[in-house]
Amino acid sequence: MARRDKEQFALEATERGPARAGRRTKDLTKLLAPGDIAVIDHADLDRVAADALVEVGVAAVVNASPSITGRYPNTGPLQLVDAGIPVIDDVGPDIMERVTESEELVIEGGRLLQDGALIGTGTRLDHDLVVAAMQAARDTIGEELQQFAVNTLQYVTDEAHLTFAPLTLPPMQTEISGRHALVVVRGHDYKEDLRALRPYIKEYQPVLIAVDGGADALVEQRMTPDIIIGDFDSVSEGALHTASDLVHHVHPSGHAPGREELAAFGVDYEEFVVEGTSEDAAMLLAHEAGAPLIVAVGTHATMVEFLDKGRPGMASTFLTRLRLGPELVDAKGVSRLYEGRVRRRDVVLLVGAALAVMLVMVMVSESLRVYLEAMWLAVRDLWLSMTGAF
Repeated sequence: MARRDKEQFALEATERGPARAGRRTKDLTKLLAPGDIAVIDHADLDRVAADALVEVGVAAVVNASPSITGRYPNTGPLQLVDAGIPVIDDVGPDIMERVTESEELVIEGGRLLQDGALIGTGTRLDHDLVVAAMQAARDTIGEELQQFAVNTLQYVTDEAHLTFAPLTLPPMQTEISGRHALVVVRGHDYKEDLRALRPYIKEYQPVLIAVDGGADALVEQRMTPDIIIGDFDSVSEGALHTASDLVHHVHPSGHAPGREELAAFGVDYEEFVVEGTSEDAAMLLAHEAGAPLIVAVGTHATMVEFLDKGRPGMASTFLTRLRLGPELVDAKGVSRLYEGRVRRRDVVLLVGAALAVMLVMVMVSESLRVYLEAMWLAVRDLWLSMTGAF
């Protein structure tokens, strides 16, 4: 499409729908309905948040902040535009107060109107604009990686003794020692990973440890979490009541986000005091409890995923992986190793099924039964003649 045609399309394109605004995208997605226009304030929109918006089926996304600041090539905006969802970008912080909740918001190109009044303007993103911004971010990512290294070294200096210190486990009903543990985070490709791991889960029966919304991820796949751990800010009440153990992640400083949510739910829970993210806490819980293998689903594994999480939470995650070492494997690696594996039980079942089919054929087929009886008589006569019975 020529540049002039693109500009004309952007001016003429119109969407409309009820406005739903929220500064925390993951909280807002719980309130959205198909056809809503999501008004967010999310710099460097990450892929997990974008996937949630796509799954809801929003009509458009209006972002008060730049969806790509240039820090690193985040993939969230590309997920949205490639799903056909218009993104009006960098509208400015005032839009969060100007937009009237639940009333119809009209988008004309990059202009935002309510009740016929212009309340904001932004840049309408398309595939080419997003790809160009991502490429520019790749060209300057060296500075971000340097900040990552500085942050990690500072964390090692200040907090490493906490990361490698002995931990006190909370009392739990679930027995972990000697069993594999599957740690599920509602992150990248979690649905595909869980589906691919079904044979592994069926054979090894690992302990299912859900991190917050990971409990809903398991329930969606018709699996029941054994343990839910985190700050409980993104788990549904329905999923909350499926687990045997609820473990609240508390930081050594005493910082305990989510305590109010647990009190509101009125459920019994234990506390696990450890530094890092809730994802880190789940892995360390399994490690300290004696799991010989920890399989991670939806967790942060690549540099872009670390950067999606934000610098304050990256260093602890990096050090947690150093502590776990070879005990921690990614779900994709397990599913690939498990593909095509022929198990002894499968062979026995196959042979048994074949014998059962043959038996049924003999029972229902008159000609086959007569043939086998004739064969049996011939063999018997031969045997008797050889032994001198005649």
